[in-house]
Amino acid sequence: MKKTAYLVLIFGLFSSCSTVPLTGRSQLAFLSNQELQPLVNEEYAKALKDSEVVTTSTEGKQVVKVGKKMAAAVEKYLVEQGYADLVKDLDWEFNLLKGDQVNAWCMPGGKVAFYTGILPITQNETGIAVVMGHEIAHAVASHANERMSTGLVVNFGFAALSAAAGQNPTLTQEIFLQSVGIGSEFKMLQFSRKHELEADRMGLIFMAMAGYDPREAPIFWDRMAASAGQAPPEFLSTHPGPDRRAERLNARMPEALKYYEGSK
Repeated sequence: MKKTAYLVLIFGLFSSCSTVPLTGRSQLAFLSNQELQPLVNEEYAKALKDSEVVTTSTEGKQVVKVGKKMAAAVEKYLVEQGYADLVKDLDWEFNLLKGDQVNAWCMPGGKVAFYTGILPITQNETGIAVVMGHEIAHAVASHANERMSTGLVVNFGFAALSAAAGQNPTLTQEIFLQSVGIGSEFKMLQFSRKHELEADRMGLIFMAMAGYDPREAPIFWDRMAASAGQAPPEFLSTHPGPDRRAERLNARMPEALKYYEGSK
C-alpha cells in the first residue's frame, strides 16, 4: 500500500511539472490559477487594507507607469513565445503602500505591491524598473505556485488547495504568505534564493524589453548593499547578498543588452 501511494505521488509530481518561460527550468507547480485566485484576492485586499495606499501620489503613479509599461512588453514577449495561456491568467495590479520597510512583492496573477521605504534606493524610474522586473518575473515564473505546491506536498501530501484549507486553514494561509515572501518567518530560504536569482535574470531581461537600461540593475544593488548596514532590509532578508546578485547580473548583461537594443 505504501509503495502504491509512493508511486502515485511520484507520478503526480512528474505530471505536474511545467517549464519556466525564458530560463526553461522545469518546476513543480500543480495548482491552477482558479484555485489560487480566491486566496490571492483575499490576501491582496487585506494587505491594501492594512496599509495606507498612496498609489495616487506622484511616486505611486510612477510605480504604476513602470508596472504597466513592463507588463505590456512582457506579455508581448510571452505571446510571441507561445505562452498565450499564461498571459490569460495575468491580471496586473500595481500599488504603492506607505511603510518604512524596504520591500516589494508580487502575488500570483500579477498583484504587485511596493513600499515607500524602497523608493530612496530605487531613486528614479529605472531603479523602480529593476525591482518591478524582478517582481513581474516572480509572477511569470509562477514561483509562488511552485513554493505553494511544494509546501502542500510536504504538509498535506498531494492534496488540493481546498482540501488543505479545509483541514488546516491557518497553516495553508501561512504557506501561501511564505510563498509570496510576506510571511514573517520564511521557511523556504534555500528554495527562495534559487527563485530570487532566476527572477533577477528574468527581471533584467524584462526591464530591457521595456526600454530600461539593464546596466542600471547592478548599480541599484550597490545602493541596496550600501543601505543595508548591520540589519539587512526585508527585501534582502531571504535573498542572496547584493554582491552575488550584482556579479550574476553583470554576467547576464550581454544577453539583456540584446533585448535593450531591440526595444529602441
